[in-house]
Amino acid sequence: MNTSQPNSASSLAVADLSAAYRERRTTPLAVMQELFARIRAYPDQGIWITLLPLDHVLEQAELLAGREPASLPLYGVPFAIKDNIDLANVATTVACPAFAYMPAESAYVVRRLMDAGAIPIGKTNLDQFATGLVGTRSPYGVCRNSFDPAYISGGSSSGSAVAVALGLVSFALGSDTAGSGRVPAAFNNLIGLKPTCGRLSARGVVPACRTLDAVSVLTLTAEDAALVCRVAEGFDALDAYSRRPGQPTRLADFAHGPFRFGVPRPDQLQFFGNDDYARLFDAAVAHLERLGGQRVMIDFAPFLETAQLLYQGPWVAERYVVIESLLRRDPQAVLPVTRQIIEGGAKPSAVDAFRAQYRLQELRRVTEQVWQQIDVLLTPTAGTHYRIAEIEADPVRLNTQLGLYTNFMNLLDLAAVAVPAGFTGAGLPFGVTLAGPAWSDYALLRLATRLQRLGPARAGALPIPLGAVPAFDWPALVDGTPVAVCGAHLQGLPLNHQLVERGAVLLERTVTAPNYRLYALPGGPPDRPGLVRVDARGAAIDIEIWSIPAAAFGSFVAGIPAPLAIGKLTLADGREVSGFLCEAHAASRAQDITDFGGWRAYQASRR
Repeated sequence: MNTSQPNSASSLAVADLSAAYRERRTTPLAVMQELFARIRAYPDQGIWITLLPLDHVLEQAELLAGREPASLPLYGVPFAIKDNIDLANVATTVACPAFAYMPAESAYVVRRLMDAGAIPIGKTNLDQFATGLVGTRSPYGVCRNSFDPAYISGGSSSGSAVAVALGLVSFALGSDTAGSGRVPAAFNNLIGLKPTCGRLSARGVVPACRTLDAVSVLTLTAEDAALVCRVAEGFDALDAYSRRPGQPTRLADFAHGPFRFGVPRPDQLQFFGNDDYARLFDAAVAHLERLGGQRVMIDFAPFLETAQLLYQGPWVAERYVVIESLLRRDPQAVLPVTRQIIEGGAKPSAVDAFRAQYRLQELRRVTEQVWQQIDVLLTPTAGTHYRIAEIEADPVRLNTQLGLYTNFMNLLDLAAVAVPAGFTGAGLPFGVTLAGPAWSDYALLRLATRLQRLGPARAGALPIPLGAVPAFDWPALVDGTPVAVCGAHLQGLPLNHQLVERGAVLLERTVTAPNYRLYALPGGPPDRPGLVRVDARGAAIDIEIWSIPAAAFGSFVAGIPAPLAIGKLTLADGREVSGFLCEAHAASRAQDITDFGGWRAYQASRR
């Protein structure tokens, strides 16, 4: 198997590629050209459903030529999109040609990533209707493991994982309802982030189980996953299941220790005869102890019972809802094993649904007590790894075994990160999963960064050493102060560097409540707006909310010139946040630009 790497950058990890751009060692145009040459080396891997035309990708790269690499967090970073997630004017198939449709616009998360400078390369293969953990259930071909083509890639985000592992993209989007992002990450030596449900908008994603779906992120390193997540996340009022982030969990302890990590009792661990996996899991436990963790044995039974509800309970009816009309119209359009599973969703009654909801709530209450004893849960990501031939001979039972450690996560509203943790004697990857309560995503990723450096010396399938832990702005993700900006501090504008240099991160783009007027202030720098709260004739104004690390907040505020100041802004959804305001007296000498709706629109009108 060809494992040569594009010459333009030694690593496609986001942090490494971004450094290569900043240091002028390569350009997005050069990287895209070389990546397409590399993609052609894998014609039979079953990775892609739709590969974008090279000319189109090069056009996107050329659009960045006039921008500074530091001006966009994902400048020139190539990524892949699982083909249950919309990319404008590219068919979404969900690995079923009869279901395919042409979306007019990209999914919310895809738009956010592209706005940050990322370049989509194509749509990746998956288990049909995101139903499977194997990567073999697709009319577009079996997606083969990046280390050994005789073994499964894992699924359902199969193509996304293999594309990252083989160095064809820097990161990929998947989805993860039952393990569809974590299992392929483990089988391909990757980080697989399953965010808290609702952290990343699912608008523009074909549902599997709409109440439980999560957009997942597959990357080479944990810090890359954190960067992609913080760009992609943001409350989406048009997605009924989007959620505003809550308070992150225990990051300081995960960063330095001590912390308590839960491990299932030995009699509750199953490796299905895979002695290498059992040995490697013991080694991962020892690694967490080396990082300052204290092992706590837990009763895993309520987690296992919860996992059984996902496919043996009424939640499979959600999958049936998605393709009910197709099953009635053309059942043969759905693969037999996929049809067998999803047609079962027509059987549960309303009584079954409520009975299962009651039991789930009881299990949630039981597992809540576990989190009083531990800070993070450690499990294998999968109990073993099967050959493609084994899966084809016994597709349902073996797939069920692969979900043993993953199916309960979303039902219990947990965040999770799959982390590479070694290789078997046959040279196949093994991975573990770190799980925590909702909104512990970044805490888990920081711990994953430390754990990954104690595991395999490389990421993905290419012979490129895993570098040292890079400098990363973790504090801004967890202990930062949210600040609303409305003018030259907006992303890409002249004063944005004052935020970026202090390690601030963009949290979201939103609008104020309709209680403000916006002015272009005279004198001083030309890029200086003034936002004034008014009692009448106000309007909603476009703003961005950035998180500034607590240690840097004072120096930022100290540099704000009068008549500007930091005060409390009210947002359109009723939240209050600190942000730029202007003293009312300054408005009398300023140009009222409220009708533009924001500083960017005003600036555009002057060009």
